[in-house]
Amino acid sequence: MNLQEFVAKKYDKTIAACSNEELYCALLEMSKEASGQKPTNDSKKKVYYISAEFLIGKLLSNNLINLGLYDDVKAELAEAGKDLIEIESMELEPSLGNGGLGRLAACFLDSIATLGLNGDGVGLNYHFGLFKQVFKDNQQFTEPNEWITDESWLTPSTRSYQVPFAHFDLVSTLYDIDVPGYKTATKNRLRLFDLGSVDSSLIHDGINFDKTNILKNLTLFLYPDDSDRQGELLRIFQQYFMVSNAAQLLIDEATEKGSNLHDLADYAVVQINDTHPSMVIPELIRLLTERGIELDEAIEIVKSMTAYTNHTILAEALEKWPLDFLEEVVPHLVPIIKELDRRIKEQGLADSVQIIDESGRVHMAHMDIHYGYSVNGVAALHTDILKTSELKPFYDLYPEKFNNKTNGITFRRWLMHCNSSLTHYLDQLLGGDYHHDASALEEFLNFKDDAAVKDKLESIKFHNKRKLQRFLEAHQGVTINPDSIFDIQIKRLHEYKRQQMNALYVIHKYLDIKAGNIPARPLTVFFGGKAAPAYTIAQDIIHLILCLSELIAKDPEVAPHLQVVMVENYNVTAASFLIPAADISEQISLASKEASGTGNMKFMLNGALTLGTEDGANVEIHELVGDENIYVSGKDSETVIDLYANNGYVSREFYEQDAIKPLVDFIVSDEVVALGNKERLERLHNELIVKDWFMTLLDLEDYIKVKEEMLADYEDRSSWLEKVIVNTSKAGFFSSDRTIAQYNEDIWKLG
Repeated sequence: MNLQEFVAKKYDKTIAACSNEELYCALLEMSKEASGQKPTNDSKKKVYYISAEFLIGKLLSNNLINLGLYDDVKAELAEAGKDLIEIESMELEPSLGNGGLGRLAACFLDSIATLGLNGDGVGLNYHFGLFKQVFKDNQQFTEPNEWITDESWLTPSTRSYQVPFAHFDLVSTLYDIDVPGYKTATKNRLRLFDLGSVDSSLIHDGINFDKTNILKNLTLFLYPDDSDRQGELLRIFQQYFMVSNAAQLLIDEATEKGSNLHDLADYAVVQINDTHPSMVIPELIRLLTERGIELDEAIEIVKSMTAYTNHTILAEALEKWPLDFLEEVVPHLVPIIKELDRRIKEQGLADSVQIIDESGRVHMAHMDIHYGYSVNGVAALHTDILKTSELKPFYDLYPEKFNNKTNGITFRRWLMHCNSSLTHYLDQLLGGDYHHDASALEEFLNFKDDAAVKDKLESIKFHNKRKLQRFLEAHQGVTINPDSIFDIQIKRLHEYKRQQMNALYVIHKYLDIKAGNIPARPLTVFFGGKAAPAYTIAQDIIHLILCLSELIAKDPEVAPHLQVVMVENYNVTAASFLIPAADISEQISLASKEASGTGNMKFMLNGALTLGTEDGANVEIHELVGDENIYVSGKDSETVIDLYANNGYVSREFYEQDAIKPLVDFIVSDEVVALGNKERLERLHNELIVKDWFMTLLDLEDYIKVKEEMLADYEDRSSWLEKVIVNTSKAGFFSSDRTIAQYNEDIWKLG
C-alpha cells in the first residue's frame, strides 16, 4: 500500500489535502504497520542491552529508511507539494536520554537489528526525560520535556511484572518500540517499563517534584536531582525497577523457549551499559534461587551471562551506593550483595577491589567486574588507561575479561538521514555498498584530487549551512551567516569537556578583532549541551557563553566577523542539522578523561575536520586520517596522568601568564558583568584560577595557536576539501555495525 492509498483509507483525502500533522500521523501508523508485519528475531540466544538511556531521537525518517520506504514516500509527498522534513517537525523527540551514552545505545540497537542479531534494549519509559532547556537572562532554566502523545511509537505490551521494594510492591506496565534493521526480514524492540500510577501533577516550579512519592514519581524524569538523600533513594528505586523487570522478562522469555534455568546462559546474555543497571546481578541471583537453584550455581550462571561496559575514566562517575540506602529501598538484595562481597574478601584481595568498602558503600562497577565475564572500554586509549591505571588492580586479577570495543555510530541516522545531499552524491560516485558495508567509503579517497568533486562538496556544505540557518531561525529566532566558518562544539556540559576553553578562545578572538585584526572570513562558534541542575559550574559556563553571545551581537565592530550561538535545548534533532553543516569539529576534552566520544565520528563522516586533544577515539581518528588531516593540540594523556599523580598542575601559574590573564579576567570585566549574573561569573573566574581541575589553562595557548592555524588553512579551499574527503572516506571504521559485530564475536556469541 502506498501513502496515498493509506491516507485515503485513513482520512478519505488526497495527500495534498492533508495537513502536515495528519500526514505525520498517517506515516507513523503506516511505519508501525510495516514493522509490525515483521517477525521478531527468535533465535535461541538473545542479548538484553540494559541502559538507563536510549536517546533514540525522532524515528519517522530513520524507520522509513530502515523499512525501505523512505525514497518512495519522499517522492510521493513531493509530487503532492509536501515536504518530509516539515512533516517530521510534527514529531516530538522521545526524551529518553541525555548525551553520548544514550545516543550510543540507540545506535547499537539499530546495528543489532541490522546485523540480524537477536537483541532488545531494556530501559524505563521516562515521561519527561532529562528536562527541556530554556534560556532566560542569559542563564539555563529547566522545564518538563513532554513527548508522549496519544499517537506515538510506543505500543502497549501485555507483559507485566511485580517488583518488590522494602515497604510495597509495584506492578509494571511494558511498552515496546519496534527497532527494524536496515532492510532486514526481522525486527527487534526497545522494551520500556513504566508505572501506570505516575502523575505529572506532582511537578512544579520547573522540574521540581515530591521525590518521596514513588508511586507517582518513579518514571517522571531521567536522572532526577540526586543532590539530597531523597534524590539518591529515588535513583535506586528507578534502577532496581529497571533491572528487576529486565531480569524477570529475560527469565520468562528463556523458559518460553525451553530453558530449564540451569542452562540460562545458553539463552541470554546481559550487557550492562555503564553502572546504572548493576543491580541486575544480585537480582538475577535472587530470582534464580527463588526458583530452586542453589546459590553457588546461581552465582556461576549469572557470572557466565553478564558483561559490563565501562564508559568513564572519572572515578566519581562510577556509582557507589551507601549500604544503608540499599537497605532502605531493596533490603532483599542486601544479603546477596554482602555474600558476593564476602566471597571477594575471603580471597584476601586488596581493599581497592572490594565491593563494599570500609565506609559501607557498595561499588557497583566492582561487583560488575567480579561477577561478570567481560569488561570492555569504548576506545583504544580508554581501555588502555583502564588496564594500566584506573582499573589496574582488576586487570591484574582478570586480564582475560578485559577487551576494547571502540564505539561507533549508525550511518543510517548520521549520514543517510541527516545529510541526504551528501548521501545521494556518494551514491552517484561509489554506488550503495557503503549503506551495508561502511568500509566501502574508503573508495571515496580516489576523488581527493578531483576539482569537480570538491566543488560539489562545497555546494553540499553550503546547502547544509542554509538548512541549519532555517532551523535556528525557526527554533530560537537566531540568524546566522552561512558564508562564515562553522565551528561547532556540541556535548553534555562538563568541565572536562572544556566548553570553557572554547569560550576563552571566543574572548581571545573578540579582543583581537577589537584591536583591529579582522579575520579573513567571519567565524560562527556554536555550542550545544545541557548542564545538570546540581552542576553549578557547568551552568556558570553556559551563562558565560550566553553573555558573550549577547556582547558580541551588540558590538558593531565585532558582530560582522564573529558570532556565538548557544543552541537551546540541544538534542538529536538539533544535532542532525548542526553536524552536516560543520566545518570544525571541537573535541577538546582533557586528554585521559574522555572515554571515547561519538560526536567526533559523526562530524568526521559528514566532512568536518577535527580540532581535538589526543583523547578517546580522537586517537583512532588521528591514526586513520594521518597528521595532515586532523588538528591536534594540548598535552597528551601520559603528561596529564603524571600531573594528577604528582600534583604538578597549579592553575594560578598559568593564569599569571601574559597571554592568558587578560582572557580569564575578561569573564569578570565590566562589559560581561553588565550582561550577566556577577556571582556566577566571579565563581567561574575563581574556579579557573584556584582549582581548574580539568586543566583548561594548561592547554589554552596551544589550543588558540592551532585553531588560528586551522582558520588560516580553511582559506586554501582545495587543500581543505582534500582533508574533508580523507576524513569522510576513513570514517567507515566508526560504523556501529562494526562495533556490534565485534561485541557479538568476542562477548555475546549469539550465532
